[in-house]
Amino acid sequence: MRMVDRLKRVPWNVAVPLVALVVLALTWGTHPGPLVAAVLAALLTGAVLAAVHHAEVVAHRVGEPFGSLVLAAAVTTIELALIVTLMASGGHETETLARDTVFAAVMITTNGIAGLSLLLGSHRYGVTVFHAEGSGVALATLTTLATLSLVLPTFTTTHGGRQFSPGQLAFAAVASLGLYLLFVFTQIVRHRDFFLPVAQKGQKSLSEDEIHADPPSTGVALRSLGLLLVALVAVVGLAKLESPTIEQLVSAAGFPQSFVGVVIATLVMSPETLAAARAARQGRIQTSLNLAYGSSLASIGLTIPAIALASIWLEGPLVLGLGATQLVLFALTVVISVLTVVPGRATRLQGELHLVLLAAYLFLAISP
Repeated sequence: MRMVDRLKRVPWNVAVPLVALVVLALTWGTHPGPLVAAVLAALLTGAVLAAVHHAEVVAHRVGEPFGSLVLAAAVTTIELALIVTLMASGGHETETLARDTVFAAVMITTNGIAGLSLLLGSHRYGVTVFHAEGSGVALATLTTLATLSLVLPTFTTTHGGRQFSPGQLAFAAVASLGLYLLFVFTQIVRHRDFFLPVAQKGQKSLSEDEIHADPPSTGVALRSLGLLLVALVAVVGLAKLESPTIEQLVSAAGFPQSFVGVVIATLVMSPETLAAARAARQGRIQTSLNLAYGSSLASIGLTIPAIALASIWLEGPLVLGLGATQLVLFALTVVISVLTVVPGRATRLQGELHLVLLAAYLFLAISP
């Protein structure tokens, strides 16, 4: 009975990664049936949620804006694991998976997370305020990264077929990683104050109204770091086992194969969406935007170099260039985002505009 009582007191974010790791070891190398696949999918989702939870604990320990970077890095690791495992097992059918997933992440973060955060914040505070300097430089870096990695391959002529030549891919990978590191240096060293939360109208002060509790102890943070690593290992392994099931479900629904990228990005970004929404309700709009744009930057700045390196041993072509519909949606997203960020303040309407753009993207992803 004492053992049962102790097990009942184990938090879900501790139990799920450990159970997922055990189940992964037991099912590795097998071809799971529908029931086992459903269990693995539940554990995969739980492991993703647990990973982001522990990343948030570590992030809280190190403080802003370092916390947003920790969370973005954890999310990008999960995203990259899902992309590589699916590409390794899919051959030519997954030649656009990296592009579709990264672009889906960009649209979900810049329109979904940012739009929802502005909507929730403006619902409570009327007009939300944030640092235009910080969000503006993040958006400028994101636009440059996306253009170099996703737009240019559509127009280059050396290789054709919306693909980079090996030399062009190497340049895009190095440039993406370099730009991301420059942004990180700006965020945490050179202009850290541009990315700190701003008090909203009606808040007495950030010290009173901000929902930050006392940071966790070093021991708690180290435990979360260890559980974060366990959860990431479980996610990578379970993604490998679940990859055929994800593709079969998309095909069974009659959706295009490119929708697999949307599924991956939605799964990966869901916990971060919850974190950003929670921060927005607490008046920390800058933190929400840090999460939104930081996740997009990490998604491109870290995923593209890793995929470029993986393409050495992965079979099949690597298509990174966006299609015509995607280019239009990306251009419109950039324009609306600039108009949202530049004033340093936004209303409910801006949030609603971004959410409509996300809805348009999802609809056209299903019915291109």
